[in-house]
Amino acid sequence: MSESLSDYKPDFSPGNWSDRDRYLLKAFATNPDGIVSVLRNLPAEITGALCSRASRSAGSLLEVFLREYVDPIVNGEDRALAEELEHTIRFLTDHGFKNILNNQRAQAFYSKWLSQYGDDSIAQITGTHVIVWGISQVAMKFIEDQRIGLEPIEKSTRYVNFGTKVDGRYLYYVPKPDLERHRLSGEYTGAMNGLFDTYVALLAPLQDWLRKNFEEKDPILEKKAFDTLRGLLPMATLGQVAFRGNAQAFEYLINRTARHALGELRWLSSEIKHELDKEIPSMLLRVADEKSKNYQTYLTERYRAVREILPVREPERGLKPEVRLVEYDPESETKILAGIMFRETHATWDQAFDTAKRLTEAEKRQVFDRYLLHRSARWQKVGRAFENAYLRFEIVMDVGSYRDLHRHRMMTQERQSFSTFHGYSVPSEIRQCGLDSRFEEALERADRLFRKIEPIDPELAQYVVPLAYRIRFYQWQNFRQLFWETELRTVSQGHPDYRYIEQEKYRLVQQRFPLIASFMLVDENDYAIARRGTEEQILAKEKRLIDKLRKSN
Repeated sequence: MSESLSDYKPDFSPGNWSDRDRYLLKAFATNPDGIVSVLRNLPAEITGALCSRASRSAGSLLEVFLREYVDPIVNGEDRALAEELEHTIRFLTDHGFKNILNNQRAQAFYSKWLSQYGDDSIAQITGTHVIVWGISQVAMKFIEDQRIGLEPIEKSTRYVNFGTKVDGRYLYYVPKPDLERHRLSGEYTGAMNGLFDTYVALLAPLQDWLRKNFEEKDPILEKKAFDTLRGLLPMATLGQVAFRGNAQAFEYLINRTARHALGELRWLSSEIKHELDKEIPSMLLRVADEKSKNYQTYLTERYRAVREILPVREPERGLKPEVRLVEYDPESETKILAGIMFRETHATWDQAFDTAKRLTEAEKRQVFDRYLLHRSARWQKVGRAFENAYLRFEIVMDVGSYRDLHRHRMMTQERQSFSTFHGYSVPSEIRQCGLDSRFEEALERADRLFRKIEPIDPELAQYVVPLAYRIRFYQWQNFRQLFWETELRTVSQGHPDYRYIEQEKYRLVQQRFPLIASFMLVDENDYAIARRGTEEQILAKEKRLIDKLRKSN
């Protein structure tokens, strides 16, 4: 099994390290030369900063760490500090904390209580950071579908140029065994190269047009160009994701991917287990058990089994971006009001609900006014009472922007597979500057290949879908999550495509629940360029925060 899995390893080298680089990194990462690595021996603030910084860096997270955190010290003017870091690295490489702190006792504890007694609660309080640089968007979204216990941050397609070649090749995943089996290798690489070639070819003329039409600085317009063209990137595009997870979540992730239909995910399951075993081996002992293997089969086969009995139905083609409120509770307002009052009394739920039901419109507004008293900004979360009522939205939107809404996990969110069935979106800027025919030609070539692969292997076909194509999914969310998502995703720095979706959700809620909607802090304006405030304002705020931090140290 392991030998065949190696055939699915992405043909990509994350770092071109010198022996010196490798030595400096080894103390802080389990596998500097590999696609999967676990961070270790790092302060929490550095780890968090690395994960965030790497999301907008062209290079890998480890490259950022080496060039921005290690090199300035070991090659800096403070030789005493440099020697201290060198000594620390030697110590960590030769010994490591777990070799001197009786780590065997901790491992014995977990082996007994987790593996023998199944006390999962102790697996929730132990975790680590895993970085993966070189997997497809298909694999990345599958990982991020896991709502609880994993906290991912990925390399942005909005702020990074994906048109750069590495070792003479564009960064996209090639599932070689499957393509060779279906004799599609040539068509696949041709379509993928065509998408990336178009991305690169349109970048310069689009930037020229943006400079002529927007009075913004070049760095802002450069990112606007990346953002506008990202629809050409296929789901096979290799990216980086860093995620913190607890041991229970990692165990579930390994089980979810171990027998997946896609070889890339099966390979990834093995690699993540291999690297985690270097840091938390006692936490993952159960993965090899027969019970876990049965669980892996269940997790994989249930979808395939359902698909086999479904009637064949021709999918709709060429839909437009759309939001529908397909399900809601007419008594949502009453339930939320009952939740507000229940907490402040000693009455039963039925009594609180009955009281809420008898309130006049003026009294209802007064209760909401008091409950949301002094709430002046979106980051000030509304209370838990808003979790007492739910709505179901069905949404059709482009895959690129869906990736941002996909991050909102505290709800039931389910998507269909990535496909070309629902048509694609062409950014208005592409049409206005006359680049739409080349943009569409590359997308339609990918569509032809998708239609060829999908009938024989629907999972494999997802790799060729460009981000401009649309996906259908639903969100079953309570009003508290609605407030958070809709207010956050309509702010001026948001992408126009998902801002439209969230504004539509707000308008639908406004029609059904005008009183509740009146308390939502939604931005209904349109912005051609994402607004984060002036550069001067950002720098001034940054200086204030740094000065405050220095005074506290």
